[in-house]
Amino acid sequence: MRADLALEELTVSLRALRTVAAEFPALPAPSVHVSPVFPKRLELSLHDDFASFEPWRLALGIACEDVRFGVQSDGQTWVLTACGDFAGASVHLTAFHAALDSESRGQRCVSP
Repeated sequence: MRADLALEELTVSLRALRTVAAEFPALPAPSVHVSPVFPKRLELSLHDDFASFEPWRLALGIACEDVRFGVQSDGQTWVLTACGDFAGASVHLTAFHAALDSESRGQRCVSP
């Protein structure tokens, strides 16, 4: 990170955020992260809600093949991640959800 980075150098990621908000205002609100460490990256995260991931993926134009499934916290949390380019920025989309127990898995379908 450069100490002399000006706010204007974050315009690529901020423009991508503004564009997606203007074009898809009904999308569920994510947590948003923009950093001077990666000024052209927009990070969006959805917590406890895998259902919101798919509309975001579609809006951002990220291919199904680019979605990755993982687990963290000793298998307690499931994670979906996908990256793509949108409005000139590198967008990193992440969703977190509590893992379903073995009894619930047969009753509810969640495909990673």
